[in-house]
Amino acid sequence: MQDFGGGIRFLRGGSFLGSKEDYAGARACLLGVPLDVSTSFRPGCRFGPAGIRAVSDVLEEFSPAVRRSLGEVPFCDLGDLELIPGDIEENLRRIEGAAEAMLGDGKFFLALGGEHLVSYPLIRAVHRRYPDLAVIQLDAHADLREEYMGKRYSHATVMRLVAGDIGPANLYQFGVRSCTWEELAYGSEETNFFLDRILEPLTRLVPQWADRPLYLSVDIDVVDPAFAPGTGTPEPGGCRPQEVFEAIYSLKGSRVVAMDLVEVSPPHDPGDITSALAAKIVREALLCFG
Repeated sequence: MQDFGGGIRFLRGGSFLGSKEDYAGARACLLGVPLDVSTSFRPGCRFGPAGIRAVSDVLEEFSPAVRRSLGEVPFCDLGDLELIPGDIEENLRRIEGAAEAMLGDGKFFLALGGEHLVSYPLIRAVHRRYPDLAVIQLDAHADLREEYMGKRYSHATVMRLVAGDIGPANLYQFGVRSCTWEELAYGSEETNFFLDRILEPLTRLVPQWADRPLYLSVDIDVVDPAFAPGTGTPEPGGCRPQEVFEAIYSLKGSRVVAMDLVEVSPPHDPGDITSALAAKIVREALLCFG
């Protein structure tokens, strides 16, 4: 069990395809963050990390698209971060502390949610280390509300919180197809907001990011629920899985310093098809960025 002190420790519970237990020798770290406190429709994403790990063995370690194998990427699956049920602020502190520890050790990390709120403390830690950070969000929802049902900390407010930390001009939102009038106005005026579109604007922007540090946040509901039904707030009209893969491939060679993949909900996932898709996204991301 990896223990960073201050109550920040990980619990084992299966491991991702090809992972090692050698934290010191790893270039990349996979960690589960099973937070599931503000999910607004169907809870269950706390089981996402375990579900993704469980089906990862269906994949090969080699990716024909990347022409690379997981055996060439020394990475460690830390397990799931130990969280306290119901204590949002303490859990956010633990998540941020875990990210700070890994960054301090020179690791690239890929976090598995859990709900999208986990991105906020992770990005806070990354932004502290990289002040010129840009955040790339692939998501069906804008997540730009100032509060949701009277709460500041929510998966519906996460990117408004992020924008407040990094500056809205440094937030790039792709694939959004669900938002309020207020979110649309804020996104259109303040962030880099691309309704429904992913590949065309993203590939156009890649050269502009050059060597700038990037954080990639993928909410699985950016994919149409026909391909990814296992999520808490499915939104019809999304992209095909291949568009997410192509987005990742387009960022290969960019300076992606950390990433998360969130909102996979195994209780609502017939045949584990969403978990299998998520596992492949993890594999491709590790091969491209790890």
